[in-house]
Amino acid sequence: MLQHPDGPLLSLRGVAKVYGEGEARVHALDGIDLDIHAGELVAITGPSGSGKSTAMSILGLLDVPTEGAYTIEGVPVHELSSDVLAVLRNTRFGFVFQQFNLLARTSALENVAMPLVYAGVGARERARRATEALAAVGLAGREDARSNQLSGGQQQRVAIARSIVNRPEILLADEPTGNLDSKMGAEIMKLIQRLNVDQGITVLMVTHDAACAAYAPRQIDFRDGRIVGDTAGKSPVAGATA
Repeated sequence: MLQHPDGPLLSLRGVAKVYGEGEARVHALDGIDLDIHAGELVAITGPSGSGKSTAMSILGLLDVPTEGAYTIEGVPVHELSSDVLAVLRNTRFGFVFQQFNLLARTSALENVAMPLVYAGVGARERARRATEALAAVGLAGREDARSNQLSGGQQQRVAIARSIVNRPEILLADEPTGNLDSKMGAEIMKLIQRLNVDQGITVLMVTHDAACAAYAPRQIDFRDGRIVGDTAGKSPVAGATA
């Protein structure tokens, strides 16, 4: 089990990611250093191809760096077995993507409970925890609604409920409002903000939308595989509180 020492929750040191070989080599990340502390709400910004999603994938244990070190609570990730990494991915991390990735003819409750099936949780406990997660995202009473009966904003709420049903410590959201209009996007951002404040979930969010990024007290800007800006302590946008 990982411990909780003083210091950053997640840490990258000299991390590079290279795709391809020879003249086709592309440096998606070029030696970045980054610390994320428990309880932070962080927006990772930058243009397409800047490396922000690659960094997110490495932080979420979905990819590995070509060079450099990634530590979780001071423990080097490269020293952990594939089984331990799978457990960390499935229990301590939750993932939200631009595409909702819901099963269209399946109820909201069944969609949210899906990770618990893979975790071996019994049917009664799955239903209880999925109902609780749906209530947490404002969808109490919509447990039986099928995905194709829900609006885009409601579908993203279901996706967020699914991401937190395993009670993760860290939520990684990649363009969570990318398929939503500005009103629905603001509602989703307020929900993410509440999860961070009320449940203490550490949130890392990739976004190209300045309005969404403004909800985060800390914003990290990527360009050409490097971090070119990192601001901490900035107040969320006026009126962007839950």
